Amino acid sequence: MAINVYLNFNGNCREAAEFYAEVFNTEKPEIMTFGDAPQNPEYTLPEEAKDLVMHTRLNILGSNVMFSDVFPGSPFIVGNNVSLAVVSDNEEQLKSAFEALKVGGKVAMELQETFFSKCYGSLKDKFGIEWQISYEAEEA
Repeated sequence: MAINVYLNFNGNCREAAEFYAEVFNTEKPEIMTFGDAPQNPEYTLPEEAKDLVMHTRLNILGSNVMFSDVFPGSPFIVGNNVSLAVVSDNEEQLKSAFEALKVGGKVAMELQETFFSKCYGSLKDKFGIEWQISYEAEEA
């Protein structure tokens, strides 16, 4: 059993998913739009919803992260209640991801040695998503 993080966006989900796929050098996301879904004959899908992302998923360092746009007219709150922790024993990969994620974002703590990690940092990326980047040595 796994816990997957699900992130909602306000019309820019496709851009975000493609950005994260590039940052973490993973597969290009397979995107299902609201227009791709089976339609209810009793409900006409609004034009502005047809190209919005209904669902996509990325595997980021072994964890599934799922994404969607909110449906037009639904409430949207920037993801300040979600924090994604990326933990790896590949310090160069962590540094590369941190540098890419901070472009257009706001760094809360630059990458540095802490009492719990030799390389830790946190930031909010350009999409408002909170990230914690942490080095953890692989157990022998």
